[in-house]
Amino acid sequence: MFKKIIPAVLGSALALSATASAAQELALGYFMGPNHPMNAAVFTPFAESLAEVSDGEMSVRLFPGGALNSSPPKQYSALLSGVMDVGFALPGYTAELFPVTTVISSPGLCKSAEDCTEALLRAKSQIEAEYDAKLLAVWANDPPILLTRDRPVRSVEDMAGLKTRVTTAADVPYLKAIGAAPVSQPVSVINQNLSNGVIDAIVIDPGSIRSFSLHEPANYVTTGLPLSGAAFVLLMNKGVWDGLSEQQKAWVEEASGDTLSRAGGAAYGAAGDAGLELAKQSGVEVIELDDEARAAFSDAMAAPFESFRGSPIGAVTGGEIYDVMKGTEG
Repeated sequence: MFKKIIPAVLGSALALSATASAAQELALGYFMGPNHPMNAAVFTPFAESLAEVSDGEMSVRLFPGGALNSSPPKQYSALLSGVMDVGFALPGYTAELFPVTTVISSPGLCKSAEDCTEALLRAKSQIEAEYDAKLLAVWANDPPILLTRDRPVRSVEDMAGLKTRVTTAADVPYLKAIGAAPVSQPVSVINQNLSNGVIDAIVIDPGSIRSFSLHEPANYVTTGLPLSGAAFVLLMNKGVWDGLSEQQKAWVEEASGDTLSRAGGAAYGAAGDAGLELAKQSGVEVIELDDEARAAFSDAMAAPFESFRGSPIGAVTGGEIYDVMKGTEG
């Protein structure tokens, strides 16, 4: 039955992409389950708000759990191909396509999910230009923590040789600089891979502890790493957007935008607090880097950070985008 349902769902989504203006129903796909915090904070509120502001003339049908595409790194390409009308994506999975957006994870840029979301919104015009789609919302999670199974990490020396899963390729030079061996893996496999020793460590936001049950394979959590949050985007297929009437576009923009973005950041902030609390309650040792250890991590990351600041991103440099996000440009 499952195999029969999926083609029907895909066919329905493709039809929606072709005729969203006529059908007035948008298919929103995301790979996480319906209990993920972003459903309650972003996807459902967007759907409810759009129905409200359009007086029922537009609606959103949610497809959770990867019903339209189950591969986390392929959500953007699925959106572009028309499999979904609206999609949730993690730019860090394909950081080479989104060098502006992924600046957000640079060391020292922001200190919380809410702070990182505001940083992204300061660079919203530059971020929008990276996507061949309509940007509906952009937000961030908390700066990452480090989860390990066998080795507690209390100093930069403890990172030596640890095969460490990173959220975004933008983090790779920083992890290499502190002695780790960074690898990229979809979030859907990291619980099992830490449990069976395929990886030694995970760098990820604390909210993911609960979302992906990472307190189960981990024995240690290290906080205070001098990295920043990861970005998330909610996008609309460009063809679908272009096919909407001006009134429909106005309704979509009213239901999305900065308010929806900030809701996503706030939800990740709350999820981060809950994730760390769950880890503590589950017996995971929480290690907070002291000032000396944090300074050592920052010093080790200094060289790749300076290289990043001077690197070109189109007509500007990484440092210029960083300063826009930080609010210190000019």
